[in-house]
Parts: sequence; C-alpha cells; structure tokens
Amino acid sequence: IGITEPAIYRHFESKTDILNTILNNFKEMIAMITLMLADTDGIAIDKISLMFSKLLEIFNEQPTIISVMFSEEIFKNEVSLKHNICEIQDLHQLNIETILETGQANGNIRRDIDKNILALMLMGSFRLLAKRWDSSSHKFNLKLEGEKLISSFKLII
Repeated sequence: IGITEPAIYRHFESKTDILNTILNNFKEMIAMITLMLADTDGIAIDKISLMFSKLLEIFNEQPTIISVMFSEEIFKNEVSLKHNICEIQDLHQLNIETILETGQANGNIRRDIDKNILALMLMGSFRLLAKRWDSSSHKFNLKLEGEKLISSFKLII
C-alpha cells in the first residue's frame, strides 16, 4: 500500500501495538453491532442472522481481522493480545447467549439444548467457515456460504 516499515513504527511502538489496535477496532465494531441488535425488533434467529451477516461483511471487507482474531495460539504468550482476544470472544458469546435465552423464553428457540451449547456451536461453525475462507485465499463466496450456514442453524435451533 505504499507505506514503509519506518513510517508504520512512527505511529505504533511495536507489532503487538499494531495487533492490539486491530483487535480494539474489531471490539468497537462488535459493540456497534450489539447496540444495533438491541434496537432491532424481531425474533432471536433474525437477530442472530443479522449479527453473523454483519460479521461476514466485516471479514469480507477486512480479511486481516480473521488472521489476527483467530490466531490466538500464536499470540498466547503475549498477555495483552491474549486478553484482548478473550475479551472479544467473551463479549460475542455473551451477546449470542443473551439472544438465545430471550428466544428460548419466548418459545422461538428450542429449549432442549442449553443456550451455552447452542452459542458454542454457532461460534465454532462460524469461526471454521471464516478460517477456511481465509486459508483458501478467499476462493469461495464467504457471504453466500455464511448465509447457508445461518439457514442451516435456523433449522437446528
């Protein structure tokens, strides 16, 4: 993109600082999605579909987020990165569980599977899809495959 390494390090102290900035920006995007969902009417599955659709848009526009967000094993010895990644995962899981719990209380999400397990299934499948897309050098349509995944989850939950 025409930026030299010395120019980057005039704005960032280290690689960790760059990665934390990416994670903090993603955390802000998740917070905006959360606020949007809180203001949205609809049943739980519609809110989950909207959440994942927005995340797919973000990943499609900024694929480097996938490389950073889903590479926690690489960063496990860097405390600030590990903390940031865990915070994002916890926030995302809490959002999904809250939506699922409301859906279960309203009778539009099945109650025979614990909300924590449903959230784990959703998050894990979504993560694998994003990682596969990233690993394949974006050779398939992430949005289309994501919509198929969400449709399948509608049947399951």
